[in-house]
Amino acid sequence: MGSERFDVLREQVRGQVIEEDDAEYEAARLVYNGMISRRPAAVLRVSQVADVLAAVRFARGLGIDVAVRGGGHSAPGFGTVDGGLVLDFSARRGVRVDPAARLARVEPGATWADYNHATHAFGLASTGGIIGSTGVAGLTLGGGIGYLSRKYGLSCDNLASADVVLADGTFVTASEAENVDLFWALRGGSGNFGVVTSMEFRLHPVDMVHVGIMFFDASAGAAVGAAYREWIAAEPDEMGAFLGFHQGPPVPFLPEEWHGKPVAVIAGMWTGDLDAGPAHWRPMLDAGTVLGSFFAPMPYPALNIMFDGLSGVPGLQGYWKADFLRTLSDEALRTAVEYAPGIPSVHSANHFYPIDGAVQRVAPEATAFAYRDVDFAPVIAAQWPDPAENERNIAWVREYWSALHEFSEPGGYLNFQDADDQCRIEDTLGSNYARLAHLKAKYDPDNFFHVNQNIKPAAAAAATPGSEAVPHEDAAPPAAHPAEGAAAS
Repeated sequence: MGSERFDVLREQVRGQVIEEDDAEYEAARLVYNGMISRRPAAVLRVSQVADVLAAVRFARGLGIDVAVRGGGHSAPGFGTVDGGLVLDFSARRGVRVDPAARLARVEPGATWADYNHATHAFGLASTGGIIGSTGVAGLTLGGGIGYLSRKYGLSCDNLASADVVLADGTFVTASEAENVDLFWALRGGSGNFGVVTSMEFRLHPVDMVHVGIMFFDASAGAAVGAAYREWIAAEPDEMGAFLGFHQGPPVPFLPEEWHGKPVAVIAGMWTGDLDAGPAHWRPMLDAGTVLGSFFAPMPYPALNIMFDGLSGVPGLQGYWKADFLRTLSDEALRTAVEYAPGIPSVHSANHFYPIDGAVQRVAPEATAFAYRDVDFAPVIAAQWPDPAENERNIAWVREYWSALHEFSEPGGYLNFQDADDQCRIEDTLGSNYARLAHLKAKYDPDNFFHVNQNIKPAAAAAATPGSEAVPHEDAAPPAAHPAEGAAAS
């Protein structure tokens, strides 16, 4: 693409159009995962919705791919694409709160740290990510698991409406009152149906919370995990806490001799009466020898950003896998303990998130997110700084996931999957896949938005049954990485 062609786009937008010869190009093309190195023809730093309308029409006219970059945690690198046009929303991070109506209007580049900062001023929140630097839009479109899931459901369950630019370059609003089928598809169908230019969320009273973090020797993780399984099932929905396996982080409440060593962790928050918090953590303190712990009342946003310096670091090499577990079985726990010594770095996370409570009180067919009858969503999110370690660490993730998958459901949580999980898309969307494929044919019949965990339009899906996994970039043996891009993520 020569610059003369993009001059046409420049005349139609207010945002900056950056091409390969521009001084800002190298910085503009980078994404969160340092393993992903794409060279788009141009990056548009979106300034307003009119830019998106013009860009979609422009890209369709040229026949080039579009990738959409929102908050920027896409492990597969869906926020960029070789030779195409990137719509970069990273500067569009506004959050407007209506405290009387308990609603928040969010721009697609906002992170959960942005969102929580704005809503906490009014003592309000809705379910967001574990890491503050995660994008609001991408997490929500894929479902949205967080500390508040058991109490208030998934992020997508709190979505009240969304503004969307469709593949034909038109603008619509989707809600329970208009474009109802599109609204259904957006809540778990990811970026397959258009570019989301704003979202509106319902808010709930959440202010100070009682935070708890406990570290155990990873070798005791099976016993600790079994105690956690029974404890979290018995706890009220106000308790939101996950089980994890890590390298011991350099925090002051963990003895230095455990820094960098395999540890099991219970972390989360009690959102009920603060004075009752300590009693609710007590059973887990009795579950094994505690290496270090931290308990304190904190503002909810403070917990949300607590681990950003470990797991929210941009530029690291990264490779992720995910599943759904009907229960946190003894076999799954023993598998986690077996693979804990191989955790690549202190930046890596192997978590088991509880998704019972309010998540399960939504019917599987009520939103595109179908897995409403499983108790846990595990993620293996490996991140490390040295590209020379890519092959070894990717192999560890794949071997661990393969062993864990023996005890898992067919599908996995969409937001935690990598590019080579495209072959799992039908299993991941489960009983809702067929309906999603028909809606894809309605709203994007040419599969213009295909740089994502892709749902093929119904006719195309029928013509090409099944798809093969494509190895991740830089994995062995070498292979081309699948086309990448997404709706706001």
